[in-house]
Amino acid sequence: MLEQKNGSQLGAGPPSGNGPDDRAVVRDALGVGIAVGLSGFAFGVTAAGAGISLPQTCALSLFVFTGASQFALVGALAAGASPLTAAAGAFFLGVRNAFYGLRLATLLRLPGAIRPFAAHMVIDETAAVTLAQRTRRGARIGFTVTGLTLFVLWNLTTLLGALGAGALGDTKTWGLDAAGPAVFLALLAPMLSSTSARATAALAVALGLGLLPVLPGGVPVLLAALAAPAVLLLRGRRDQKRDRAREPEPDAAAGPQARTGTEAPGEDGRQTGEERR
Repeated sequence: MLEQKNGSQLGAGPPSGNGPDDRAVVRDALGVGIAVGLSGFAFGVTAAGAGISLPQTCALSLFVFTGASQFALVGALAAGASPLTAAAGAFFLGVRNAFYGLRLATLLRLPGAIRPFAAHMVIDETAAVTLAQRTRRGARIGFTVTGLTLFVLWNLTTLLGALGAGALGDTKTWGLDAAGPAVFLALLAPMLSSTSARATAALAVALGLGLLPVLPGGVPVLLAALAAPAVLLLRGRRDQKRDRAREPEPDAAAGPQARTGTEAPGEDGRQTGEERR
């Protein structure tokens, strides 16, 4: 629902080639990529603390490249979960990227040769920056700059964090683990301009937090997506009731014949006779 508005704007007119607009998109995309990329330190340190080797840690950032799933996998392993259970939780948490990809594919319309590489960069931050743009040109620039900046910086800081895990200490004291969620919320806030959007966000938060203690990691995030169709359904019913209330009611003074649209037998005959007279 939040994305439909941006999608209609992207396809509404020709791409804009204004330099200042492009520079603004690049500036915002770099800001997101740098801010979130620094949280790779936290992942590198966390993975090293969980007993994962340096090559394994770097391989996760290089080939998985979705921070939430990586943290979920490492956290589950550190808590003593089996590799299969930890991988399953990370998989469920990463399924949302497939839905991002379906939406971004229609907005970006990238050439077929580029799509496999672009698919690897479909994550929360690239989706948020892309959907915030008003033109297809801006969406492509935002997606590319955010994806490349974040990919390079995330992998670099993962390596540095894993190498310097002992010297860095607890990442919670640095607040790096909160950088990603904070940036994503900052990108989401301007999109909550309508009542339906705010209701959807509130219901999604309630579902996610309410189901978190009773379901495996990743599943509450997927079920929270049900907030969007639920709000749309309620909104549709409300609009239908409003339309029915606005329909004009038959005039009671006209009698039952006027309300039913029929006339009594002989009515036409009397009117004809009067007209003839």
